[in-house]
Amino acid sequence: MRFTTLAALAAASALVAAPAFAQDRDGWPSSLTIGTASQGGTYFIYGTGLGGLITEELGVNASGEVTGGPVQNATLVETGDHQIGLVTMGPAYDAWIGESELAPGLEHANLRALFPMYQTPFQAVALASSGIESVADLDGKRVSVGPAGGTSATYWPRFFETLGVSPDVSYSGANDAVSQVKDGLIDVFAFSAGLPIAAFAQIAAENDVNIFAFSEEERGAILQARPELAAFDVPAGTYQDVIEVQATVALWNFAIAHADMPESLAYEITKLVMGNTERMVQIHGAAAETIPANADKNTFLPYHPGAVRYFDEIGINIPEELRG
Repeated sequence: MRFTTLAALAAASALVAAPAFAQDRDGWPSSLTIGTASQGGTYFIYGTGLGGLITEELGVNASGEVTGGPVQNATLVETGDHQIGLVTMGPAYDAWIGESELAPGLEHANLRALFPMYQTPFQAVALASSGIESVADLDGKRVSVGPAGGTSATYWPRFFETLGVSPDVSYSGANDAVSQVKDGLIDVFAFSAGLPIAAFAQIAAENDVNIFAFSEEERGAILQARPELAAFDVPAGTYQDVIEVQATVALWNFAIAHADMPESLAYEITKLVMGNTERMVQIHGAAAETIPANADKNTFLPYHPGAVRYFDEIGINIPEELRG
C-alpha cells in the first residue's frame, strides 16, 4: 500500500515537472516553418524568435526561414510549403483577391489569420555625404527597395509613381542593402519594417547618415492613393542622432496559417503569443503591439477557427464574416 502511494506521488510529481504541452495534438506536424524575410529586417528577428518560443513551449520544432517577404510568404502558406507566414495586410489582400505579383490570378483562399503583430512604417536611409535628405531628391538615384516580393519592394515603387519621382530601383536583402549604401554601390536604401529597423540602427551607429520618410504633403498624396495604408509618426530618438518625429505611412502585419492547420495547434500558437507580450517584446520591441486588442486591425482575412476560439475565450469580438 505504501509503495502504491509513493508511486502515485512520484507520477504526479513527474507530471508537474513536465512541460505544459497541449494535450490535444491530433494532426500536429513534428516541425513547422515560419516564412520571414531577409536578415537584418524585423521579420527575420521576430519570426526566428517566434519559432524558438513555439519550440520551447509547445514541443514542435519551429524555425524561421529567410524569404523574399510578405508576397512570397502568402504564396508559400497557400501552397502548404510553409505552415506560418508573416505578412503585411496590403500584400495579403492582393494575394487574397488573386492579384499577387508572385502568383497573379491565384486567389489565396486558404490563408487564415492567426494574430496581429505590429505596424510596418516606411523609411529610407542614405549617407549624409550624399546630400540626399528627402524622397524629392531621389530622381535618377540608385535606390534599393529591399528584397523582391517584400512589402517595401511592392510599395516603394508605388510611392515613387504617386509622387512623380523616378529613381533607378534595385532589389536586395536588408543587410546587403546597407552594405551597398556604405560602399557607394547604391545611394539609398528604402525599406519598411517594425521599429527599430535593425539594418538602419546598424548603419546609423557606424556612419553619418540621413534617415528620412515623407513630407506632410507627400504623405497626404500617398494616403489618398492607397487607402489600405495608415498615417504613422516615427518617434524621435528611434535611431541615433534622429532627433525629430518623422511623418510616414504604415501597414499592419499579421501572422497567417493555412486553413488546414489543426485547430488545436492554431489555438495554442495564438494563445501562446497573445498571452506572452513581455516575452515577445524581448524578441523585438515592435512586438509591443502584438496584443489581442489589435485583432480588429484585420478587416478582410478570415481568422483560423483555432484563433477564433482563443479570442472568444478572452472576450475579443471577431466579426461573423471573419470567423473562418
